[in-house]
Parts: sequence; structure tokens; C-alpha cells
Amino acid sequence: MAKTRAPLSAITVLRKLEPGYPPLATPLNYNNPWELLVAVILSAQCTDARVNLVTPELFAKLPGAAAMAKAPILTIEKLIHSTGFYKSKAKNLKACAQAVLNNHSGSIPESMRELIALPGVGRKTANVVQQVIHGRVEGIVVDTHIFRVSWRTGAATKSTPQQVERELMETLPKSKWQRYGEVAIQHGRVVCHARKPDCVNCPLMKTCPSSIA
Repeated sequence: MAKTRAPLSAITVLRKLEPGYPPLATPLNYNNPWELLVAVILSAQCTDARVNLVTPELFAKLPGAAAMAKAPILTIEKLIHSTGFYKSKAKNLKACAQAVLNNHSGSIPESMRELIALPGVGRKTANVVQQVIHGRVEGIVVDTHIFRVSWRTGAATKSTPQQVERELMETLPKSKWQRYGEVAIQHGRVVCHARKPDCVNCPLMKTCPSSIA
């Protein structure tokens, strides 16, 4: 019987994987903070590549929060249809634009509390916007890749992204929160795939409790 491997700590995962991955810039195309916020909202349950195909026309026809706030829902739905869940996304984008204009004078707020109060903005979106636009780190981005890498390695054990984020925040020093997310998301994309992880080429092959190599 194969010996069960102990779970790896988040800091161990980071130290082992970090040398292989450079600092990560967002793959989403944007020209200003509002456009990044919109792009991240659209990226829910959608690939970044698809979002980048949709946003040029969207931003050309609805430039800025004021235009989005005034646009008919049906117009927004048509422009973002291919990103999936377009009805709820369109509703959130219009409401988010109105909130940004009415409550923040058209600027994207900096604090986590203010960001997650915006329609359509959860902690993942807020973390991305905070870190990319404002250079602030109040949490850890947990997308599907980061969730999968954390769970498979044993760095986290909880069942929702919010719970995994809290677990990672409790075990990693704050100075490593952003870097862990950068490393884990890249590892999930290129090695620790959802269907068939490339364990043979993983630096954690001999220690990861989920390794199939």
C-alpha cells in the first residue's frame, strides 16, 4: 500500500514553485481602472481570452462608467453575450457603474469594504482591482487555478474560494499573499491542470499528496 503523503504548507508550496514563475501581469486588456473592473467582472466563468475579444467593442460603444450607467440593459447584454451569464453580468455592470458614479464620484474605490459593496464585485474581483490598480493587498486572489493548486497540495482544505482565501491568509505572511496568488495561478495554468495534471514535470512531484507520478 502506498504511503500517504502529508499535506504541504502554503509557504512550502510557494518556496518550491516560486523560482519557476515570474511576476504576473493581468492578461486582461484595459486602459483605465474602470475598464479593468469591468473586465474582471466579465471574467467570471469566462476565459480572459474571450473577455479580451469582447471588451474592445464594449468600451468603444460604452466608454466609461457614465455611458454604462445610462445604457439600456439589452444593449449591454448584446455586447457581452458571449462571456456567459450575460443577463446577470449586464445587470451588475449597469448597477456597478451607477454606484461608482453616485457613491465614489466616478473613481474606483480602494478599500476592500468599498469594493465588495459594488454590484457584481466579490472578493476575487476586489483583490485583483486592489492589487493591480491601487497596489494594495488586503487578501489573496483565489480563482479556479489557485483553488485547485491549494487544495491538491494540501495548502488549503476548505470547500469555497472565500474559505480557502481565509485559510491561506492565516498561514502565509501578508508579504507573500500577492506572490502566492501569482505563482499558484501560473502553476495551475501550465502544470496542475484540472483534468490531467502534469505531475512528472512538477517541482512538487515527490512531496505533493495528490501527485499521480
